[in-house]
Amino acid sequence: MRLLTVGLVLTITLVAFSSLAVETILPIVSDELGGVSLYGWVFSAFFLGSLASVIVAGGIADERGTLLPYSIGLSLFALGLVTAGAAPAMAIVVGGRLVQGIGSGAIIASTYASIARGYTETERPRMFAILSTAWVVPSIVGPAAAAFIATAFTWRLVFVGLLPFAVLAAALAVPALRALGAPPKPGERASRRDAVLVALGAGLLLAGLVADTIPLAIALVIGGCLAALPALRRVTPAGTLTGTTGLGAAVLVRGLLTFAFFGTEAFLPLMLREARGLSPTLAGLVLTTGAVTWTGGAWVHERLAPKLTSRAIITTAFALVALGASGVLAVVLVPIPVELAYLAWAVSGGGIGFGYAAISVLVLRLAPEERTGATGAAMQVLDNLGTALGTGAGGAAVAIAVGHGLPVQTGIAAAFAVAIAGGLVGLAVSRRLDASRPSVVASSAPISAPSFARDA
Repeated sequence: MRLLTVGLVLTITLVAFSSLAVETILPIVSDELGGVSLYGWVFSAFFLGSLASVIVAGGIADERGTLLPYSIGLSLFALGLVTAGAAPAMAIVVGGRLVQGIGSGAIIASTYASIARGYTETERPRMFAILSTAWVVPSIVGPAAAAFIATAFTWRLVFVGLLPFAVLAAALAVPALRALGAPPKPGERASRRDAVLVALGAGLLLAGLVADTIPLAIALVIGGCLAALPALRRVTPAGTLTGTTGLGAAVLVRGLLTFAFFGTEAFLPLMLREARGLSPTLAGLVLTTGAVTWTGGAWVHERLAPKLTSRAIITTAFALVALGASGVLAVVLVPIPVELAYLAWAVSGGGIGFGYAAISVLVLRLAPEERTGATGAAMQVLDNLGTALGTGAGGAAVAIAVGHGLPVQTGIAAAFAVAIAGGLVGLAVSRRLDASRPSVVASSAPISAPSFARDA
């Protein structure tokens, strides 16, 4: 399993570097190519492509194993890097990011299915902690490295310079995934139609949150719900949208956790600049603080998982995220030292790291043997939707405040309040989770890994 671990970690590191690099260099790309009206679509295209492909790839992983979706996903991710790096216009950058997103969704789906089949229940918390650690170096080094390369050479090198890492990741992961083999009890392939409807509905919902007029916003939100909700109900475990069953509630709380965390984090640098006058560099450091403590929280989970129940871990995680978000809200509303924002966000980062890994372990444990890929994909769909809706709702709050002549700080405070509310809902739903046994039990074996896979 060492080869598989290194290959998956390198792959996730590649995705992390790409994500953080694009955020850093996009203003430079826009200055050179124009097309500022497409700025937001560079991110939205990636999100929508990932949302659709993770559903399809999860079903393929259940039906044929993880090698095929991983290989296709990494190839498409590399193709997207080349497309964006060679783009003569902003529209082509958007197209490249769409292809990258499709590839990323397939990579994530195959990663979760591989962890379910290749690692014992007691090994999974450590694996998820290692994957969290894979984001730390990119979060610290990635933005500065991307900015240096883009200014000293060209922004195009930021994209194509990642290609050797994709080749190395494939060289390590593909043999291990081939050894893991096909699942002994194949599952069903996911509906491509449902995948497209979920992505389409999500796109309409996000467009509705930033629409210029109220009638248009209402029409887009209603249209998005009509398109997405029936399909979402079909591609997620029973009870997910209501949180009424064990597995469904576990999948739902993943979305509520990312809603609360990223709905706050997206506006933290803006708050520190607008409300407290910090430089962009100092304001950006708060994100690094959260990334580091996220990893710390994941490692704490790895140590405590055999001792605490899933319910205890996940409810604690929601409480910490909500507490940290309340702390940064206080920095907006009350003249307290700005350093408290960094401390508060460190608390939130530790909270999501503690709970994020616990939810992943719980979902894979409860997933039916023949649907580990589809169930992991459903969890990632809620993860992505929570992030998008949390940031979208916060952005709408800021836009409404500014549009009515209120200070931007008022909109940011409202965005934080919305995210905190989502965290409190998650805290309530997480009370429905399993409390009958520790998060992991030492006697468990991989769900469907052939015996030789553990020695790969």
